[in-house]
Amino acid sequence: MKDSLISKDTLILDFCKVEIYNHYVIVEINEGVNVTPKYNRALIKINEKYFSNQPFVYITNRVNSYSVDPKIYHDTAQIETLKGITVVSKKYHAKINAQIEKIFFNKPFEIFTELEDAVKWADELIKIK
Repeated sequence: MKDSLISKDTLILDFCKVEIYNHYVIVEINEGVNVTPKYNRALIKINEKYFSNQPFVYITNRVNSYSVDPKIYHDTAQIETLKGITVVSKKYHAKINAQIEKIFFNKPFEIFTELEDAVKWADELIKIK
């Protein structure tokens, strides 16, 4: 797991920070953002660039408060190499929102309190030992 914690790239967009790892991304959306299809397309392009030929997991580290248009999950689920999504938050409200979002996504979707647990889940989902 130690190698999986070394970031390949960090990208700063106007609405988020994206850290690229070997088999997952960690995204922190900025405070107050509404994640719409426009923002989702930008994230999809990043994932296509880095993971077009290999499986990966999308980890959203919800340290800030923001909203997500659940319609984005239909497009996100179409990414063939995306094997799952996990939401990380210590906030009750964010976890409740994630439970609702989970309904709209037809691949593995988990919710964790600690980032380390999300990374372990990504390792297991991708079968990294």
